[in-house]
Amino acid sequence: MEFRRLGLAELAGQVRRAEVSARDVVGHALERIEALNPSVRAFVAVDADAAMAAAAAVDEVVAAGGDPGPLAGLPFAVKDLEDATGFVTSHGSVVYAAGPPAAADSPLVARMKAAGAVVVGKTNTPELGWKGDTDNVLFGPTANPWNLDHSPGGSSGGSAAAIAAGMVPLATGSDGGGSIRIPSSCCGLSGLKPSLGRVPSGGPEPPDWHHLSTRGPMARRVADIVHVLDTVVGPDPTDLRSLPRPEASWPAAGLDAHLPRKVGWSPTLGYAPVDDEVRTLCEAAVGRLEGLGVEVVEIETVFDEDPVDHWLTMALAYNTRTLGPHRGTDAWDRVDPLLAAQVDWAAQHMTAVDLVKAEDACHRLNLRLVALFHDVRILLTPTCAGPPPRRADAPMGRINGQEDANWVRFTYPFNMTRSPAATVCVGRTGDGLPVGLQLVGPQHGDLVVIRSAAALEEAVAFDEVAPV
Repeated sequence: MEFRRLGLAELAGQVRRAEVSARDVVGHALERIEALNPSVRAFVAVDADAAMAAAAAVDEVVAAGGDPGPLAGLPFAVKDLEDATGFVTSHGSVVYAAGPPAAADSPLVARMKAAGAVVVGKTNTPELGWKGDTDNVLFGPTANPWNLDHSPGGSSGGSAAAIAAGMVPLATGSDGGGSIRIPSSCCGLSGLKPSLGRVPSGGPEPPDWHHLSTRGPMARRVADIVHVLDTVVGPDPTDLRSLPRPEASWPAAGLDAHLPRKVGWSPTLGYAPVDDEVRTLCEAAVGRLEGLGVEVVEIETVFDEDPVDHWLTMALAYNTRTLGPHRGTDAWDRVDPLLAAQVDWAAQHMTAVDLVKAEDACHRLNLRLVALFHDVRILLTPTCAGPPPRRADAPMGRINGQEDANWVRFTYPFNMTRSPAATVCVGRTGDGLPVGLQLVGPQHGDLVVIRSAAALEEAVAFDEVAPV
């Protein structure tokens, strides 16, 4: 059994038809985790007994002639920023590591389980998901399955690495500044950040990053992501931002090659330096679309300046809300030093007016996109400005060999605008590291992004798997 060669719909269908048992599928995942996690370190917690018991329950439904659901028997991992019953949600932080196990699932996890999927464990994340590398004081670094000396990106790096290594075919992620798209790009996956509110983030506690972060499933290819999305999108009464359920099933709407008529290609967004090798691979993919009849309009400037300061204001406000009460406690000395320094600074210098001004900047960024999408259907950019960093350098990346702390400049603007955005792998660097091309759509235009990403996948035809 090779998770990286089977579509999720096909694998779940085999379980529903009793052609393979859920226990065999989940057992294979647990065997892969046992064999590979010591080197990849994607998982921070695994409950094999609970997973096998849940798989047995799926098999009992099938044996009785019932249908356990469209995700029947699919083993999945939960990013350690959201709740899964029976697991501690550590947020990658010593501050929360000794907390009690979650008494209930997040809405995303609950909906996946209700559709027949089986939780096998929790995946690593940087503390509070604050950076584009997956490393923390509590659990250490996660490695990239394409090259164990490199980072898988972050903050959903544990989930991305687990999928790329074939440990599980499915995982949850969240994206507040690129945290699904960055690790998907680094690990050779397709990834999707849905529109804010498309997948609800409700529950008993307020969302961590109110106006930036959205949750969603992670898998290897677009069709797999959409298969899961069909079971998890829709409103939740505990999430003030949740969107209505789409009128039609997205898989039923069709994922056949659906090339947009006209796209915008912006290699820099107007402010971002780009690694030459990354740009070359992205331009080759854009050229392939052009060869298939897509009109490509190069856009020199999408935004007049890098909005990173406004994004940081919002992210720091959220992190200070979460970690601020722990300043001065015994655990504070074991918080990530850079994160602790940021929270200390924000607690002393940031004001409510600063946060409102950052939200004003979100409005202005969106106005630029509104004007842009009057002319083009989709905006294409590199997903990351540089290739996956060496773990020895991370979180510092490199662009044309030069150290650059902000090698993830292309993703966070579209959290600020709440835009649906995807990444598709368009090839590998000379060092064998994956590179992604980002697709951004108009407000609530998730289906447009999904169809375009599926068409790009078909055009590029990247189908390699990590050598682990």
